[in-house]
Amino acid sequence: MAKTKPAHTGDWSQRLGDYYELCKPRVVMLIVFTAIIGMLLAAPGVVPIAPFVFGTLGITLMAASAAAVNQILDRRVDAHMARTNKRPIVTGHIDMPRAIAFAVLLGASGMAVLLTLVNALTAWLTLATLVGYAGIYTVYLKRATPQNIVIGGASGAAPPLLGWAAMTGEVGIDALVLFLIIFVWTPPHFWALAIERYTEYADADIPMLPVTHGVEHTRTQVLVYSVVLFVVSLLPFAVGMSGWLYLIATIGLSGWFVFHAVRLKFARRSGLGMRMFGYSIIYLMALFLALLLDHYLAWFIA
Repeated sequence: MAKTKPAHTGDWSQRLGDYYELCKPRVVMLIVFTAIIGMLLAAPGVVPIAPFVFGTLGITLMAASAAAVNQILDRRVDAHMARTNKRPIVTGHIDMPRAIAFAVLLGASGMAVLLTLVNALTAWLTLATLVGYAGIYTVYLKRATPQNIVIGGASGAAPPLLGWAAMTGEVGIDALVLFLIIFVWTPPHFWALAIERYTEYADADIPMLPVTHGVEHTRTQVLVYSVVLFVVSLLPFAVGMSGWLYLIATIGLSGWFVFHAVRLKFARRSGLGMRMFGYSIIYLMALFLALLLDHYLAWFIA
C-alpha cells in the first residue's frame, strides 16, 4: 500500500493536480472524445454551437463525477494495485469528505447544465450512465462476476449515444451502432490489461476473468471478441452510415486489432497484453476519426 500523507498538503498546484487525478482525466478524455464524435456525426452539416458546447460540458462534468465516485468506492482495492495505489484518496492527499463533496458538485453541475441548456433525454441518459458505472458496476458487478466488464461495458459504450441525444434530442439506429462498437471493444481492451495485472486483481479479491478462468482462457476470449469486433466495425458501412473511406480504414485498423489478439494468444511473450491494451485505445480513436472524416467528406461532396 502506498504511504499516506495528510489531506491537502502542498501548494495550490499540488491540490489542483490531486483533484484533476480524482477525475481520471485519461478515461474521461476518451469518454468525451467519443461523445463529441457522436455529436458531430449526428449533425447533418454545420454543428449547432449551443448543444455542442453545453452538451460537451455537461457530459464532461458527469463523467468526471462518475470517475471520482469510482475512486471513492474502490479506494481499498486501489491501494492493492500498482497502477492505482498513487491515486489521491489512497495516498491521503484528498480525504473522504472533500472527495464526496467534489463528486457531488461535479455531478450536480453537469446534470443542471444538461437539463437546462441541452435536453432532458441527454441529462437522464447521462445520469443513468453515471449510476451504471459508479454504482452498479463498481459496487456490485466488479466483485460479483468475471463477466463484470462485459455487462458493465454498457456504461462505457454510452457516450456516443449521449452525444447523439444532445444534438438531436433522440437516439437513432446510427447511434446504437456506435454504442455496439464500443460495447464489443471493451472486453478485449480491458482483458488485455487484466492479463498483465491478474496477480494484482487476485490479491485484491476481484474476480476478473484471468483470475477465475485462467490467463489462457482469457487470451482465447480476447481473440473471439476481437474477431466479433472486426465484424461489428463493418456495420457503419453496411447500414449506409459511412462510405468507402471508413470501410478501408476499419479493415486495416480492425485487422491489426485481430493481429494483436492472435499474437497475444499464440506468441506467449511478456508485455503483449500491454501492447494490445495501448493499441486498443489508439484503435478506438482512429476508428471514430475515420467515421468523422468519412461523414464530412460525404457532406462536402454533396
